[in-house]
Amino acid sequence: MTKTGKKKIGNKKAVGRNIGTRKAGMKNAAAKNIAARKATQNAAKSRKVVKPSTGTKPAAKNSTAAKAARPRVPPPTTRPFGQAGKALDGVRILDFTHVQSGPTCTQLLAWFGADVIKVERPGVGDITRGQLRDVPNADSLYFTMLNHNKRSITIDSKHPRGKEILDRLVRHCDVLVENFAPGALDRMGLTWKHIHKLNPRMIVASVKGFGPGPYEDCKVYENVAQCAGGSASTTGFRDGPPLVTGAQIGDSGTGIHLALGIVCALYQRNRSGRGQKVLAAMQDGVLNLCRVKLRDQQRLKHGPLSEYSQYGEGVPFGDAVPRAGNDSGGGQPGWILKCKGWESDPDAYIYFITQAPVWESICDLIGRPEWKTDPDYATPRARLPRLRRIFDTIEEWTKTRTKFEVMDICNRVDIPVGPILSMKEIAEEQSLRATGTIVEIDHPTRGKYLSVGNPIKMSDSISDVVRSPLLGEHTSEILGKELGYSEMEIAEIRASGAITAPEKTKAAAA
Repeated sequence: MTKTGKKKIGNKKAVGRNIGTRKAGMKNAAAKNIAARKATQNAAKSRKVVKPSTGTKPAAKNSTAAKAARPRVPPPTTRPFGQAGKALDGVRILDFTHVQSGPTCTQLLAWFGADVIKVERPGVGDITRGQLRDVPNADSLYFTMLNHNKRSITIDSKHPRGKEILDRLVRHCDVLVENFAPGALDRMGLTWKHIHKLNPRMIVASVKGFGPGPYEDCKVYENVAQCAGGSASTTGFRDGPPLVTGAQIGDSGTGIHLALGIVCALYQRNRSGRGQKVLAAMQDGVLNLCRVKLRDQQRLKHGPLSEYSQYGEGVPFGDAVPRAGNDSGGGQPGWILKCKGWESDPDAYIYFITQAPVWESICDLIGRPEWKTDPDYATPRARLPRLRRIFDTIEEWTKTRTKFEVMDICNRVDIPVGPILSMKEIAEEQSLRATGTIVEIDHPTRGKYLSVGNPIKMSDSISDVVRSPLLGEHTSEILGKELGYSEMEIAEIRASGAITAPEKTKAAAA
């Protein structure tokens, strides 16, 4: 037996006192637990279930908590619509993008009022400044049409003072956007860890060719994305090779997807207080725009795709979605038909949809009223095997009129058609000028040119289009007004070479 044991046994009075104290404590604790349980039961009885019906007031406690969690909402402004600022006023974007996918994203944000600071290499800038150049010694349209409403600063990211400036910009901005090759941002020292240490609220948004997987380190351009995302394999005619589309769904399409992700991240930051990573992979973006073909791939397991013209022609389907020429891809058959002048005008065509509700009007228009009651033509299902003959017959009518005449006549009876407009016709369309969809911009070195404007129109955030910046045009302004450098410090930075190009680089760029 230990000495401690002897002491406990020998000291009976002490032991008695300890036991008594413990018993009393247990008794008090039990009494408290009983009282707490009774209070809980009474509270449960008195509580009422609040049903979400009109006119029912929520419980006071829940209402208070909801008000506390809800962000403070300002009262409606009394300013007229369109005069209360822009949607993204106050949002600062650090723009490391180049070529098309990233600049599409940041230009869209700039049109909505974000302050986009485009970081470029001294003496060189975005590579597209010199690509496809049509005016000597002037920025190309490739660059100007993707970089409106932005400011340009030149920084040598490898220079110590350049790195210091970049760190200040990270602290200053809300969003960093980049579309470098995989790993390039990390090699610049701008890792996620470093960025978030400087600015926990920073959102880092990236365009990459592929998402995580076996191809994530591959470099991707527009047509590669179209091929990898399912567009090329389903575009073209079934007896011809895969085709890429003229619409830049890989680059510009992914840039638009990224812009939506950025806006969502900014909104979530109001709640969470922190930034996050946003990724838009070009393969993913193209596939999202080709989703109807993924739909058809699954439908193939259950039989042929009856809305495809090859079904009516008796051509068997394979195990993958075929190229379908000008088939509509929806439940309403359609095709591109020749119009008057097609022999000499490559765009004298119209897209014609044989929508079921207006079938009788189509029959009257093309001089086939008997098809309205003919069992072979009266119903959509009956017409499917005969689509080629139907469109050939409609084409005989469209060839007697211009595409605009066909459009006018068909619109009167609600037949959906669309003229094939050339880029020349679109550029000269005055209604697009009136809405700001096409704008004329004056540039200091290349003169006036046409560009697209913001395709999204908001009643209280009116977009204007400001010319693209010259290389480094706003460097001193950003260093001084935004980052707080003095004139003497800016002069020192300029002399250090952190924001200027060596003479060799300037000569090569010119």
